[in-house]
Amino acid sequence: MHTPDKIRNIAVIAHVDHGKTTLVDGLLKQSNTFRDNQAEMSQVLLMDSGDQERERGITITAKLTAVHWQDYRINIIDTPGHADFSGEVERTLNMADGCLLIVDAQEGPMPQTKFVLTKALALGLKPIVVINKIDKDGRRLKEVEDELADLFLELAVHEDQLHYPVYYAIGREGKAWANIPGGTTAAGNLEPVFEAIVSAVPAPNVEPDLPFQMLVTALSRDNFQGKYAVGRISRGSIKPGQPVTLCKKDGSMVKAKVEKIYESRGLAKIEIPEGIAGDLVSLTGVADAKIGETIADANEPEALPVLEVEAPTLQIYMGPNTSPLKGQEAEFSTSRQIGDRLQKELEINIGLRVKPADIGYVVSGRGELHLSVLIESMRREGYEFEVGRPQVVTQTHDGVVEEPVEELIIEVPAEHVGAVQMELGKRRAELSEQFSTSTGATKLIYRLSTRASLGMRNILLTTTRGTIIMNSLSDGYQPLGAELKQLRNGVLIAYEGGVATPYSLQTAGERGVCFVEPGTKVYAGQIIGLNKRNEDMEINIVREKQLTNMRSSSSDGVVQLTPATIFSLEECLDFIENDELLEVTPKSLRLRKKELNPNKRKRTNK
Repeated sequence: MHTPDKIRNIAVIAHVDHGKTTLVDGLLKQSNTFRDNQAEMSQVLLMDSGDQERERGITITAKLTAVHWQDYRINIIDTPGHADFSGEVERTLNMADGCLLIVDAQEGPMPQTKFVLTKALALGLKPIVVINKIDKDGRRLKEVEDELADLFLELAVHEDQLHYPVYYAIGREGKAWANIPGGTTAAGNLEPVFEAIVSAVPAPNVEPDLPFQMLVTALSRDNFQGKYAVGRISRGSIKPGQPVTLCKKDGSMVKAKVEKIYESRGLAKIEIPEGIAGDLVSLTGVADAKIGETIADANEPEALPVLEVEAPTLQIYMGPNTSPLKGQEAEFSTSRQIGDRLQKELEINIGLRVKPADIGYVVSGRGELHLSVLIESMRREGYEFEVGRPQVVTQTHDGVVEEPVEELIIEVPAEHVGAVQMELGKRRAELSEQFSTSTGATKLIYRLSTRASLGMRNILLTTTRGTIIMNSLSDGYQPLGAELKQLRNGVLIAYEGGVATPYSLQTAGERGVCFVEPGTKVYAGQIIGLNKRNEDMEINIVREKQLTNMRSSSSDGVVQLTPATIFSLEECLDFIENDELLEVTPKSLRLRKKELNPNKRKRTNK
């Protein structure tokens, strides 16, 4: 059994794609967590367990693992690197005493690096820096070290945080060094990182002799034990069968009994006879527990401060599907079923807010990615629904309505700078910095309202031929600005329902860009393409070619169609305007007008 002085709790933080999850894989494998013949030894991205995490290549939910090195137990919290999952980051950093900051040797500190480091330093975590991917051709070790020093100088809460150890690593090869190695083929392992964690990160500052107390920072569930309350024991110890009191957010107290106690070991949960102060454990038996509540000693229940999470910046309407094709492609489609699923999500997704609307719900989150991950999860679980255009969540301060603002950092080849500046000029963005990087690209730093950034990603990716790198970071609030006019062209709308024919799509292709392929079922009012002009246009795409016995040299040719443009979920959300909806089913994503009847639509637009 470990004592608190032999426990180390460390959060791994980094920008998206800087090699955080890969380095955690290396720590797991090199600490003899798995037997040599176990399948995990040959897998990569062990910690990214969700389907969407593997597909998108990002961490979405914070994961908990633990390794034993020498006689220390090291709890490792793998956090998301994306600001949209700030709720995940904020609640899990509470469990750590130190942080492993991983930075790409070429890209250096990025917006999300700044975001997670701000949170970590504000909580007083002891930082260890790992400059990863030092085998990259474009590595800039000296410059990256200087950029990190500037970042720490800007963000450090107290002077101790300015003295941090720096290590150099090739994460995917499982090698790290305390000094820059002679070459990237030099021998090495992750021993220096283990030593740094044990020596630089303090043991948990806890009170083992006082009555039990634990803040619930995560929930998980499985079919075997039901609900697990996950957290760090801040006081005392806990054994199976011990009575406890759950201190709810509303101040009420609920009696419960702990059934089993588990700790992490590698990717598995191991049942233990006792949980001690400073350790991260999962408890079963406290079914009513919610994130941010305290499980305490039954005789002396004292609540810990409730976790505060940043307010949502974007909201989206989500309601039952109202299109003519409703109920044909999904298992769950009623408003009640959607509401029940959202309530379930609220338990574990603390950055989310849900409130009832007319027939559906208004769901608020931290950004487009945060909301689209939820939509994609529900879609894969067999739900169908419709969603409206993302809208910003405003707040009123001293009688003034304020809207969220973002810092936008763009890296783009020099030849596309003009096009980027033109697009951002239309969105009333303020350019605060512009300079050339060592790789020859141009870096632009803008400040713009979140509202102005909606729908921008698709346009910039198209105008720069996919060469743009964009990152944004929440940057407070400003008074609500003037309304922005539609920055996208009009759309092509199906005039009547049926099956799209190649003959009609050829005509539609001359008017703009088509979103549907021949043989696709469409309905009147569905958006089937993007017009070349600013106004919307109705078009019949289900008309068959009239067969006659007259021959002409032009009419007998094979129909030549440009392949349809098929949007991803994020691109659909980016595309729609206020009078449009996105129909989401497990099989399809369909863009449509809110009002399907053309006559009623014309009247409302007047």
